[in-house]
Amino acid sequence: MAIDTTEVQAIARYIRISPYKVRRVLDQIRGRSYREALIILEFMPYRACEPVLKVLRSAAANAEHNEGLDRSELVITQAYADQGPVLKRFQPRAQGRAYQIRKPTCHITVAVGAGVTGK
Repeated sequence: MAIDTTEVQAIARYIRISPYKVRRVLDQIRGRSYREALIILEFMPYRACEPVLKVLRSAAANAEHNEGLDRSELVITQAYADQGPVLKRFQPRAQGRAYQIRKPTCHITVAVGAGVTGK
């Protein structure tokens, strides 16, 4: 058995969702095959699934186009969400006060690599 160590990644930056919510989705697909991850993301009820699915498809396309890897053999090797800049907004409240509202953003990174070959 030969293990191919080629890793290809895709990054989505400045996504307007909390990284905490995105990590909940990424934890479910990390280490799984590409096809299995697509099915999981398709049927999960979270809003974070849409940008994660987009990044995963982009990483697979990068692997296929740039490295010549086969999509059916891809495995998700890394998946993480880093915090991006926070948009700060103000909400008017009673007696002339202003409450701060924080709108978090995140950067989603998904890396895929070839699975075990020569079975």
